[in-house]
Amino acid sequence: MREVQGQVVVIGAGIAGLAAAHRLLERGARVTVLEASGRVGGKLLPGEVAGARVDLGAESMLARRPEAVALAREAGLTDRLQPPATATASLWTRGALRPFPKGHVMGVPGTASALAGVLSEEGLARIERDAELPRTEVGDDVAVGEYVAERLGREVVDRLLEPMLGGVYAGDAYRISMRSAVPQLFQVARTHTSLTEGVRELQAKAAAARQTGPVFMGIRGGIGTLPLAVADSVRARGGEILTRTPVTELRRTPEGGWRVGSGDREWRADAVVVAAPAPVAARLLRAETPGAAAELDAVEYASMALVTLAYRRGEAALPEGSGFLVPPVDGRTIKASTFASQKWGWIADENPDLVVLRTSVGRYGETEILRRDDTELVEISRRDLKAATGLDATPVATRVTRWDDGLPQYPVGHHARVARIREHIARLPGLAVCGAPYDGVGIPACIASAYAAVDRIHGDPRGVEELTAHPVQSLHGGAGE
Repeated sequence: MREVQGQVVVIGAGIAGLAAAHRLLERGARVTVLEASGRVGGKLLPGEVAGARVDLGAESMLARRPEAVALAREAGLTDRLQPPATATASLWTRGALRPFPKGHVMGVPGTASALAGVLSEEGLARIERDAELPRTEVGDDVAVGEYVAERLGREVVDRLLEPMLGGVYAGDAYRISMRSAVPQLFQVARTHTSLTEGVRELQAKAAAARQTGPVFMGIRGGIGTLPLAVADSVRARGGEILTRTPVTELRRTPEGGWRVGSGDREWRADAVVVAAPAPVAARLLRAETPGAAAELDAVEYASMALVTLAYRRGEAALPEGSGFLVPPVDGRTIKASTFASQKWGWIADENPDLVVLRTSVGRYGETEILRRDDTELVEISRRDLKAATGLDATPVATRVTRWDDGLPQYPVGHHARVARIREHIARLPGLAVCGAPYDGVGIPACIASAYAAVDRIHGDPRGVEELTAHPVQSLHGGAGE
């Protein structure tokens, strides 16, 4: 690790900003983190319903990448790491809960038989045609839904790929970049004529690697406790974190450093890491790098809401498993439900008399549903839950958490936009950006982006180059987000 001298200001105290601060302090910098809101954590938010501790934002982190689990351990959470109690999920489609298919890569099967019971006979037959089709050129990027539909038919996209990508990005599979969102499949598309053959090759490589341990990991008390622990570690190492401190100005100084302003307060820094959402980053960077600001202004976001419900255990019998996903093509309002008490053992242990679950609503372009008030969102969720599972009890408590403009969208060409942003920023020494708008929306991706930003301000481009060459895929945890 390269030593860092001087003062660094980190703008934003989501998990990316906190991870950047943590790494900077390890390397000897003096660090001040400025956060506009009244709390740290961004989209990671602990809360409670009916006295039960729950997550009101992201609820799990990919464990097959090292960044998130390693940071949790460094922040003192080793003893609280806990995998899901069950990884068995369902798909609510064609009027029934059906076992979630196995033998696929992010919803794309290696064989038609992998989707038997989910697709129609016509849909299964269409998959078989993939081996006979000529090569589909993907160029520099392609919409994942468009490519998969051309190779395997729209039914695969509409029934499986769409609900999985909708859970990760709250987006539209027919707009989402395959290169940025599903890089494994993009490499297959570039090197194979047959998509199913390429998927089978990926599966064989994964089997040969014999990866052990859980794919996803949670934390007792909720994933929302991770940023709190990292923030405590940052403070313990001498870092300063100031909430309710929105940055209003970011300018270069004649000496080559940076001036960071918030109202009538000002900080002088040798370097700055901007770990804020794209619209905020655009506003702050406009004066010094209007090219980067223009690119950031073009990043679109999707909004969503999570409805958390608690029931008396004796009144709420649920199907087995961690929950279910819902294909938009089925016309339901909710897009997923997580049976939190069944997915996370610690919730059941702490609340033996309660059953906690949650639903999610809202995708890119769906604005009408999110205009409804909390009471109506609860009633809609209860109606869909009854249709899916038979659950007809009255909850003892409910909570609606709205994430307005919560998830950046990765349309076709996203990788090129990020490259242009970083090209503009590279002309300004001591400046870097990180977070969900760039290298992936999952927790490990945000942390990897933060570490690459720290390397960047010290003149080491390898972290950014690695992320560019090998994006961090944000996988879906099977049910819920």
